[in-house]
Amino acid sequence: MMDNRGISLIELVVVVTIIGILAVALGFSFQGWLGKYRVETQIREMQADLENAKANAGLRKRSYFINLAATSYAIYEDDNPAPDGDGTLNTALDRLVLTKTLDTRYPITWNNIANTQLEFSTRGFLNPSDRRTMCIFSDLEPDYDCMVLSETRINVGRITTQDTAGGVCDDANCVQR
Repeated sequence: MMDNRGISLIELVVVVTIIGILAVALGFSFQGWLGKYRVETQIREMQADLENAKANAGLRKRSYFINLAATSYAIYEDDNPAPDGDGTLNTALDRLVLTKTLDTRYPITWNNIANTQLEFSTRGFLNPSDRRTMCIFSDLEPDYDCMVLSETRINVGRITTQDTAGGVCDDANCVQR
């Protein structure tokens, strides 16, 4: 009859090795998932901030301006001169509603970066000349990594061709969902 008082060193090494392999595999999977989550969160938060600015512009009957950069944006309410502003952005006098710094690992690309300002009119419409597509190019393949802003809508979507594969940030490359 065998005496079973414990485990052998070989059994212990095998179990520790298996646990180590699983931990490494799950760690890599978690890092990929976390990157996708960050990109999607950044797109969704930006969409919510822009939707709020659009809604407030219509409700308050004031223009709202958005200054854009690759890693940040700021939203201003046109309230100078009082009471309803003058339809032009004056960053020193108009009310700063929100400023947001984005994750620098996932910079934003705009299809028309020459014009770094958007305007929602007093009726809550984006000026037609401000129509934009915004993209976050990455190898993470998130569900949402682009946004199309038209006069009346703000839609998120997924980039079909990444920048590294010759993709560009435009409406045709952003499949809206």
